[in-house]
Amino acid sequence: MQDISALLDNRILIVALLACITAQVIKPFIELIQHGKFNVRAVVESGGMPSSHSALVTALAAGVGQSIGWQTVEFAIASVFAIIVLYDAMGVRQAAGKQARLLNQMIDELFSDRTDFNEERLKEILGHTPLEVLVGSLLGLLISWLAAPAY
Repeated sequence: MQDISALLDNRILIVALLACITAQVIKPFIELIQHGKFNVRAVVESGGMPSSHSALVTALAAGVGQSIGWQTVEFAIASVFAIIVLYDAMGVRQAAGKQARLLNQMIDELFSDRTDFNEERLKEILGHTPLEVLVGSLLGLLISWLAAPAY
């Protein structure tokens, strides 16, 4: 029980998770604005605006910098981790989503006349656009900045 209490006392962790959750909660409202329909499932899906991964790692790195110093090894580690996650979100995962879209299209075209072929479609929205990553990072910075006095 003491371990859980110690986790809850970790303000940097709480702020990073808050940034991630905030980004996820915002997604259905962004979809409502963009597409005219409220998609509550967007709260638990990957991809979309804003990037919750970006919000999480940016808030984490900023929280480490704000609380223990911008020149520390811990901030360097958190920053490198954030850069890798940001790159992956809009690079590798975005490319995987494009490949899934192409494979789904190929399956649709090749097997459109076969009723016995009913493979599950691949998930196409895996990564983020650079704008989704930028907005997620800005959200993470904002939440970390607003929580800075609590560190």
